[in-house]
Amino acid sequence: MSRSGLVSFLAFVAIGSSPAWADAELSLSFDMEDVTVLRHLCGDGDSLAVVYVNSDEESLALVPVDDDTRVFASRVSGSGAIYVSGALEWATQGDTATLRDTLRDETLIECASIEG
Repeated sequence: MSRSGLVSFLAFVAIGSSPAWADAELSLSFDMEDVTVLRHLCGDGDSLAVVYVNSDEESLALVPVDDDTRVFASRVSGSGAIYVSGALEWATQGDTATLRDTLRDETLIECASIEG
């Protein structure tokens, strides 16, 4: 797969299924060593596979939310990493991760990183 192929494909899958975004496409340049997939076991018993792209220029997380995949962009954080997508915030610190709705000030899921 080309240098930018994985994120282009994943972003197309994430936003391409919505009729309003049928022609949208995201293309980024990155090295495959910048891509990490981590599995998280969440409080509801579900596991999430989250794709992280951390290069010198960009830091993104592709997070499954409500049977869709959302693209989250990183923002400044004092500790850990915080990614945002609209009103949603995906925050990681150590082996924990939390998905929050910032408009409702509500935690949606709490997760822990797992092997495999």
